[in-house]
Amino acid sequence: MDLLQQARAEIDTVDAEMAALFERRMRAVADVVRYKAETGKPVFDAAREAAVLDKNTARITDEALRPYYRAFLSDAMSISRAYQRARLGRDTAAYQGVPGAWSHIALRRLFPFARETACTTWGEVFDAVQNGDAQFGVLPFENSNAGDVSTVLDLLYTHPDIIIARMCDLPIRQDLLGVPGAKVDEITQVFSHEQGFAQCPKFLGEHPAWVTTPYFNTAIAARHVAEMGDKHCAAIASRLAAKHYGLEILAPDIHTFDGNHTRFIVVSASPTPIGIPDKATVTFTLRHERGTLMRALSSFVAMGMNMTHIESRPLHNSNWEYCFYVDLTGNLRDSNLGVLMGSLQGDCENCRLLGVYQAARED
Repeated sequence: MDLLQQARAEIDTVDAEMAALFERRMRAVADVVRYKAETGKPVFDAAREAAVLDKNTARITDEALRPYYRAFLSDAMSISRAYQRARLGRDTAAYQGVPGAWSHIALRRLFPFARETACTTWGEVFDAVQNGDAQFGVLPFENSNAGDVSTVLDLLYTHPDIIIARMCDLPIRQDLLGVPGAKVDEITQVFSHEQGFAQCPKFLGEHPAWVTTPYFNTAIAARHVAEMGDKHCAAIASRLAAKHYGLEILAPDIHTFDGNHTRFIVVSASPTPIGIPDKATVTFTLRHERGTLMRALSSFVAMGMNMTHIESRPLHNSNWEYCFYVDLTGNLRDSNLGVLMGSLQGDCENCRLLGVYQAARED
């Protein structure tokens, strides 16, 4: 037996032991579930998980392996939370669109074990979470090239009981999809969501005769093209959508910029963060007085926080008035956030902490 075979045999032996230990661990998790069901305690306890990670990582004698074990244990705890949510009936996640939509892809990466609820509009996702029909909602928040998803920002403002539980950054690859046998030079009409078109201006500019028709969702556009069966029609959508609806990729990677990413947010009706929080989002509206914006921004600096993003949106019920959205990193302890919100209230007509959450990146 050579070295590779010996190593694989050893890994098989360890995997068998780990399988037994996994079952033992999950039986203990089931006891935790029963306790939480009786007491109403949340699934996620940030302080507890951080302490467990620190304690167990310190047990690894090989320092080079410690960060890998910490990541391994973090994944195990994530699986444990998913199992707890399923046992407690808190594992439903809503998204807008149909299978193959980018929101659906984000949902499957964030909640691989969740029950899915498909919604027609982003507003319905918020309603499902607010009404308790879904524990979480997954929504696009901002594209690295096309900018923010304004409707989602507005819905956050108009749903005061909804908070951000997590943010996830996903690479987006847009493809031109058509029915089998279709050819790019025979296409006359293209369907996609407005964000899909906005991410592919260079490619679309090379085909000025094409009629671009906005649709509810990229994957719904792909399904529509499949249902029409017209070789002159195409959709801008994901490769997963092509697989779901029996389409062919007529032109791959048609997005203009290689680093095309979209930030997705997970929303919840209760403080149920997923992972160790490292980011916060605040929204506020200012009084029309000199220096209010300067003082508001100075508050972040004074609290040792780093403002990584700021966005303004018009208030639909008040002409020429705006609300601001700010992403923060840094000193995000509860006590500091409390002081920050108190400071903002002095210059703001309305301010709200939208969430303290983990901002994960998925590549």
